Order: sequence, then C-alpha cells, then structure tokens
Amino acid sequence: MNEPLGPPAIQFYIPATTSLAERRPRTLKHGDMFGLFDPDGDIAEGEGSPDGLYFRDTRVLSRLTLTIEGRRPIHLSSRVSDDNHLLTVDLTNPDILDADGRLVLPRDVIHLMRTRFLHDGTCFERLRLENFDSTPREVELAIAFAADFADLFEVRGHRASGRGTIAARSESDRVVLSHTARDGLVTEVTLAAAPQPATSAPGRFVWQVRLPSGARRVVELRIGVRQDGEGAPVGVHPPFAASLRAARRSLRADARRAAAIETSNEVVNEILCRAAADLWMLTARTPHGLYPYAGIPWFSTVFGRDGLITALETLWMDPELARGVLRFLAATQATSTDPARDAEPGKILHELRAGELARLGEVPFGRYYGSVDATPLFVLLAGLYHRRTGDQATIRAIWPAIEAALAWIDTHGDRDGDGFVEYAAARGAGLVNQGWKDSGDAVFHADGSLARGPIALAEVQGYVHAAKREAARLALRMGDRARADALEREAEALRHRFDAAFWSEELGCYAFALDGEKRPCLVRSSNAGQLLFTGIVGPERAARLVALLTAPAFFSGWGIRTIAEGEARYNPMSYHNGSIWPHDNALIALGFARAGFGEAALKVFGALIDAAAAMDLRRLPELYCGFRRRPGTGPTLYPVACAPQAWAAGAILGVLGAVLGLEIEAEPRAVTLRHPRLPPVLEQVRIRGLRAGEGSVDLLLRRHGDDVAVNVLARRGDVAVRVVL
Repeated sequence: MNEPLGPPAIQFYIPATTSLAERRPRTLKHGDMFGLFDPDGDIAEGEGSPDGLYFRDTRVLSRLTLTIEGRRPIHLSSRVSDDNHLLTVDLTNPDILDADGRLVLPRDVIHLMRTRFLHDGTCFERLRLENFDSTPREVELAIAFAADFADLFEVRGHRASGRGTIAARSESDRVVLSHTARDGLVTEVTLAAAPQPATSAPGRFVWQVRLPSGARRVVELRIGVRQDGEGAPVGVHPPFAASLRAARRSLRADARRAAAIETSNEVVNEILCRAAADLWMLTARTPHGLYPYAGIPWFSTVFGRDGLITALETLWMDPELARGVLRFLAATQATSTDPARDAEPGKILHELRAGELARLGEVPFGRYYGSVDATPLFVLLAGLYHRRTGDQATIRAIWPAIEAALAWIDTHGDRDGDGFVEYAAARGAGLVNQGWKDSGDAVFHADGSLARGPIALAEVQGYVHAAKREAARLALRMGDRARADALEREAEALRHRFDAAFWSEELGCYAFALDGEKRPCLVRSSNAGQLLFTGIVGPERAARLVALLTAPAFFSGWGIRTIAEGEARYNPMSYHNGSIWPHDNALIALGFARAGFGEAALKVFGALIDAAAAMDLRRLPELYCGFRRRPGTGPTLYPVACAPQAWAAGAILGVLGAVLGLEIEAEPRAVTLRHPRLPPVLEQVRIRGLRAGEGSVDLLLRRHGDDVAVNVLARRGDVAVRVVL
C-alpha cells in the first residue's frame, strides 16, 4: 500500500526553534575540536542552542560568557579572519550606574578586544583591555563557564537514556571540569588563566583590572581537553603568541599544497578565499592522510560520501585531499555483515562517530555503512585520482579495497539481481533513505506517496557506470586485460539497461528512482542532472536534460533546485524537496561541461557566485531555500544548514574548474583547457602552482568577449598546456 501524502516519520531530525544563520554564529575548527560562538565570542546557554566548544562529538564547554562590572559588554564588531583561523571581537563597556543611579563609568571608554583560535586540542583566548578615558579606571572583568558534556546528538534533540557524572576542582589559576561517561571514558577540560584571577571557582574567573589613562592590560585563557589521558596538559602549550605563530605556520603549509587562484574581481577573490579556507579548516590529519570533515556544527566528522564528493570537486587543485580520502576509506571498508551498522563486505563507510551515544549504540553511527553511493564513488574517485596524479603506489595499496567495492556493487548492492544497485535499511535504527537525499520524505512518486524499498536511485546507476569504466582502466594498468574488458562490457550493458528502465519521454527526464516493485518514480529531480558527469547519458538525452535543468522550474536564479517546481512534494523551504545544494549544482555543472554545454555550466557558476556574495563571510552554506530570485534581495537561508560545509566549499572551486574546462593528466603530463569560459564579472583568472605529475604551471586566462586567451606564465618540469577552442 502506498503511503498517503503527508509528513514522514521523523528520523534523526534536527529540530529548528531558531535559525543558525540569523544568529550569525562564529565558527572555528582545528582537528577534532570545533567551536560555535555568538558574535560577541560568548557561548550562550539556552534551550536548543548549539553553541559550544566540542571535541570528538562531545560539547566540552556549554557556557563561556564575558562581563565587565557584572554587565555584558556592548558589541562593536566581530569577524573570523580570511583564513578562518582567528576570531576577533571588538567590545566596549556599557554605562555603569551605582546603587543610587549615578553614572560611575560612562560607556565607550574601555575597549575590549577578544582574540581566539583553536590548535591541537586547545582553545586559546586573549583579552586586551585599553582605557581611553582621561582618568584611571578599575574594572571587574569576569568569565563564567560551564560544561554539560552533552553528546552532539543530544544537542541535536536526541533523548539519551542516561547521563554520566560531572566533577570539578579548582586551583589558584585553573579549574578542571571532568566527565565520566557511562562507558567509563573520562574527558577532562582544563581552563587556565593568566594572570592569576582574584577569584577562581568551578564556574567563574574574576579579575580586578587597574587601567591608568591610556594603558592596556592583557588577560589570557587556555582551554584544553584530554580524553582518557590523551592530549597535552594545558601547561605544556606555549603562550598565546607562540602558539598562534605555530598554528599559522601549519595553516600556510596546508595552503601551499594546492593551486592558488586570483581573479580580477575582489568579491570573487573573497568567495574563493573563503571556500579554500573552509576546506583547510575542515580538513583533519588522520593516520591515513588528510580528510575533510563534512560540516559544522552537526557533521564535524568523517562522512564517506561527503569526503569523496569534496575530493572530486577539488581534485584539479589539490589531489592530496583525494589521496587521504581514498586511503582512509579503504582502511575502514566493511569486511563482514552487520545489520545493526548496515555493513556488508566491501561497502564503504558512511559515517564515523566518537560520542557517548554512538559508543553505547544508542545511535547507530559509531561506524555506520548506510550509504548506497559511497562505494561506487570510492571506485570512481580512485580512477580519477590516478588520471590526475599517476600515483600508482596508492592505487596498488588500495587495489584490494577497489576489488572488494566492485564485488559489493555486483552482489550485496544488487539485491534482486536486476543489474541495478539498490538500498534498503537493514533494520529500523539505520537511515531509511541512503542516497545523498537521505531525509525520510526525499524519495517519492508523482502523486507524493513515498517510495518503498529496495530503491534504485538514478544517479547511483550513473556512479556505478563511471566507476566500472574507471576500474577497467585501472585493471589494465595493473596488467589484467581480461578484468578490464569484462568491466567495460558491464558498464556498457548498464548504460543500455539504465536508459530503458529510467528514461521517461513523458517527463523529458530520467525517473528519480525505481521502487521495490520496479515502478519508476516519475518526478523531475536534480538527481538526473548528476548523471551527466558520469557518462551514462547519450547526446540527445543530454541536450534535453540541460534545457530542463536550466529552465525556471529547476533554475531559481540562485542555482538548480533539488526538485522541480510543481512536483507533489515540492517545497522550497524543505531539506531535500526544492532547496538548492551547492554540491549538487557543482556535480551538475561538471556534467554540463563534460557534455559540451559550457554556457549552462557558466550559468550555474554565476548563480553560485551571486549567492555566495550575498552570504555572511562570503560563505556558501550546506543548502539554502529554492525560492525564485527577486530583484534587490539575496537567497533565502535554510534555518539549520551547516556552515561551513566541505562539499559546499568545494562546489565553487569545482564549478570554476568546470567552466575553465580543466582536464589534468599525469601520463603524459598535460593540462588541457577545453572550451574555457569566464563570466562577465571576471576579466581574468590567474592560477599558480597547478600540478601535473611532478611538474606544475602558472596560467593566466583573459576574457575577450566570449573567448578566453590562455597564457603560460611559468612552467616547472615537462608539462604540456593545450587549449581546445
């Protein structure tokens, strides 16, 4: 029986009582620690507030508030630096009255500057007070703090079945807050202050600060985290200035790894700079290499699909990211069947969590495999990475994982033997929908009824087709021609089978999915657009898809919607049924360029640039609403979208590569620009340090009307540069 049109069951829902974007949160991250602060730099407690300092999916600080003479300072400004490393907040004192109502401290005479950054499991903060009054002043400065040690899923609204125990102890210059989880894991948070506070208590530091006229005073605070004894004690870290220098050196080293981009448009430069900075901030170092965590605040951990797509978007400018993603996912690939985790041999990881609820199994995401698309995307990325770098050593190291992934595609992935990869949650605790549109109401029929599984998503078949093509090429490089020929035959057979089962002449589009009864979901969805970059779509179908996706039903002016206007569950304010996702647009634009529709790719690039220009910090969030563009306004924000989000940051960089027509191969070393284009807002683009194999080039692209001229500014090593017009 079909489910009637209406709201689906809530599953791992993120309640929204306020908008994250409306609060203008300030975000910092390094490694496994991230912080979400209000514009004053405070962590404000309150029901539903996600603010906090987090470490490995646990909120280790739930309150951090600054007062002067018992009052909140007046906000002047706050900004996260262009490299995302430093939060700077400017504040001043309010009017302070005595008990009789007399003014004892007029406003705006004491300037407070808060400077904060995260590094190696520690939050460093410096407070600088400066007296601009003509008379000396003495003020009470206080910082109140608390730790609820809530699991991230509790912050999101999940009700835990119990709580661990919290303890606190005070010393002269520090307070230690500790939490013993129900499974025995001990987390300690140490807050150390300099100079020594006049009062040090489990929830409060107080200083009496004397400020002669024109004088400055500095107070420093360090907040360090240790779990089961791991992590450096707070006293081991160098002082604020030395730690800041070390953190900046590390950040510069990360930035030098990738190609540098500069354009003739300052706003576009700010957008590209923020996107790159978001990627460096979200990327963590793991034992297997670099890995971009998915997003803040809800997804600051390893996600297979997100990491793979982010690496694919940025492959042209930073292939090292793809190398780390491939090695990590190969090392964590499932080797056995475990229904509780939706795990099957050869399947690629969906999500990795370290919080108490995941460790205790109250949420299924400790090491969870409920993703139908991560496995073919893994094989696809491996092939594209090898084309880009020629790194045979990495491919040989992960070849057993590639073979295991291909075996999963043909066995566990194809549940009924019809030649398509399907999904169905192994048990009720896992995700009901396991494609990238994974909310409970995301896959439906034309009448709005929800599709019943097992479900074969359109784009997943495209991923499988592209994966087998790339695996065939890799098998040939490994010396196995028979395997390569078999994979090519399988990919070609899938292409014909897919077109016959999914194409709808009525829609002029591929069906969204096939349900468990093999009935097509005749819904116009952006999933069909992602097929273009996989090579599974023939030229005639491609032209019709491009026309459909760039028409008003899909294209809002700010990007391509997930679901076309007019479909049964269309809602521009929904998570997946009419909103706009930058990464979705990036994959579609890559497909436009591959299929020879560069002007359509340029249209998407212009929309994303315009959207980012209207956003706080020039940052594209995880998603935004799909309302039509109105003159003089920006895009409508989605209330609980993550920002930054890795594949949203990668989107603008990926689409830039698409409109420039960049194709980079290591064997032979060549950079090809196929039909390069630039939007009217850009006169030129300069790219420095673009690697091909062991060599690299610096390029300058200049727009001349509808044409683009390419100049090679520098060449290091034997790298050919070709322009196809």
